[in-house]
Amino acid sequence: MGHLIELKNVYKIYPMGDEEVHALDGVSLTIDQGEFVAIVGQSGSGKSTAMNIIGCLDVPTSGTYHLGGIDVSTMGDDQQAEIRNRMLGFIFQQYNLIPKLTVQENVELPLLYAGVGSEERHTRAIESLERVGLADKRRHLPSQLSGGQQQRVSIARALAGNPSVILADEPTGALDSRTGREVLGFLQKLNREGDTVVLITHDNSIAVKARRIVRLQDGRIIYDGDASDPRAVVQPEACGEEAGA
Repeated sequence: MGHLIELKNVYKIYPMGDEEVHALDGVSLTIDQGEFVAIVGQSGSGKSTAMNIIGCLDVPTSGTYHLGGIDVSTMGDDQQAEIRNRMLGFIFQQYNLIPKLTVQENVELPLLYAGVGSEERHTRAIESLERVGLADKRRHLPSQLSGGQQQRVSIARALAGNPSVILADEPTGALDSRTGREVLGFLQKLNREGDTVVLITHDNSIAVKARRIVRLQDGRIIYDGDASDPRAVVQPEACGEEAGA
């Protein structure tokens, strides 16, 4: 069994006037089934670009990306969308819930797009809501829930498709610290239950909840290892210049 996620020598280069910006500058990274990895970095470090490539929202300028053994680095938009639907569950900072739909309907939405039949959709939505402790709120509208509950609905929506990878992009950014801790607790619980979680954040206090930290700076990996190692959160000679980031 190969790696679940494998980036090999990935570059993402944007033209900027007469210059080129290397958002990712030769990144190689593997993530295995069942890991909980935080990809950390300041604004301009390349972490969002890394998320877009891992999430099949963008393709590398050069290098390869394999997801579940499939080379997705050369795919067109339609093929990427299919892989996204099948293999990835997204959790965003803004919960992206549709206000007019009930909690259950929101969770079912990606399954509807994926062509799953109504009975199976209901079953999977309720199971996912049970996993985040919100099955009793399934008939509520998002506006009737707290921020933390809405984020848990978005986690249930990500889970409903049985994804290979849960990608969480600054998932606590819109929440107060106590609610943020609860949401991170859910991600840890899902990981203990066997889910693979990739968390994107700029915040060290959030990153240390993962088991492994990959720190990016100027498009390169400057640390990849155990989240409990002190070096995981120490900024090496904190660079003041954001230029070329």
